[in-house]
Amino acid sequence: MYLVATGGPVGMAKRVLGYATENPVLVTGVVIGLLLLAGGGVSLYRYLTRSTVSRLQSLLSGYDTVTVLMHPNPDPDAMSSALAVDQLATAAGTETELCYPGEIRRPENRAFETVLDLEFDHIETVDDITTESVVLVDHNEPRGFAGAEEITPTAVIDHHPGGGTGTDFTDVRTDMGACATIFADYFQSLEWDFFEVDVALTDGGVNTDDVPVEAIPSHVATGLIYGIQSDTRSLTNGCSKADFTAAGYLYGGIDSDLLNRIANPQVDAEVLEVTARAITDREVRAPYGFSDVGEVSNTDAIPQAADELETLEGISAVVIIGEKEGTIRIAGRSRDDRVHIGRVIEAVVDDIPMAEGGGHARMGGGKISVEYMDGIGPSDGLSKRDLQERVFEAMAGER
Repeated sequence: MYLVATGGPVGMAKRVLGYATENPVLVTGVVIGLLLLAGGGVSLYRYLTRSTVSRLQSLLSGYDTVTVLMHPNPDPDAMSSALAVDQLATAAGTETELCYPGEIRRPENRAFETVLDLEFDHIETVDDITTESVVLVDHNEPRGFAGAEEITPTAVIDHHPGGGTGTDFTDVRTDMGACATIFADYFQSLEWDFFEVDVALTDGGVNTDDVPVEAIPSHVATGLIYGIQSDTRSLTNGCSKADFTAAGYLYGGIDSDLLNRIANPQVDAEVLEVTARAITDREVRAPYGFSDVGEVSNTDAIPQAADELETLEGISAVVIIGEKEGTIRIAGRSRDDRVHIGRVIEAVVDDIPMAEGGGHARMGGGKISVEYMDGIGPSDGLSKRDLQERVFEAMAGER
């Protein structure tokens, strides 16, 4: 009826044309607004549909230099993940500073660093970090150095549970067995090629002048595949289909000689001594085990002893403690589907001031200040015998 009253489509067109002629500024503004809205919609769509790694590279490209921060006492998974960020940042035209707190002490960790001739910067306080942007790998909350709580990471890439996030980018995949798996997925989605480098890197680095920036050098591929192997016990524990896919992809670019040298380092004598003490002094309440190895100078001997003790017949989950410089270190291992060892350790230390504990279903760790164990501050104190009882209760599901 309205179209008839206005003269039909022709009449309507004339009225619209007449209105536009009388109000050109208003109509022009409406048209421009619609065009901008359409263009913004296209831009938003493109942003939302970009791949995860493309968003990370876009973020990295916005800085001249970024700090890539590993967790305290970094392992091969953390170190290889830092190398991967360096490759992505380089392709984006950004420099990196690869940093870690703590120590690199465990034999396989030292072998990883030495064989690949890596140069990481050691930090002790927040003041050692000078860049505007910090990227966390293999952990999601800064820790292990003075002022760590002051760090607000720009990006977080991790596979551990936790609430830490980056201000601009977060990719935490707790179903992955290793953080290196996430980076392998990034590279595979980018369809980067591999290239072989001569890792007699004693001259201070790899000369890649004749190599495309968007490619993965063999020592990085080797590092990533060993990062996956070390965090999943050679793809036998706590891994997913994605870890196998990543390992299969990376295998095409590894240096088998480097991999063999990293995987088979010489063993520190103290590691053998601590392992012997763990076995000799173990307390077993089948199928769970506990051992206090006493004073140690190399704290990495504690988790290695846990690895060995867990393999003993009749033990399916184990917690080992040791002490260094006023701190009780805790390492746990489980191959028992009833025992999430990370939650076990978390439950054991939950009400102890300043204590830390947690981890995955198969691996966990923590630490307790001896002073707080003795009852300093808002605490009644806890003996090592009490701690042992808590461990067995937690493994039995009673805490």
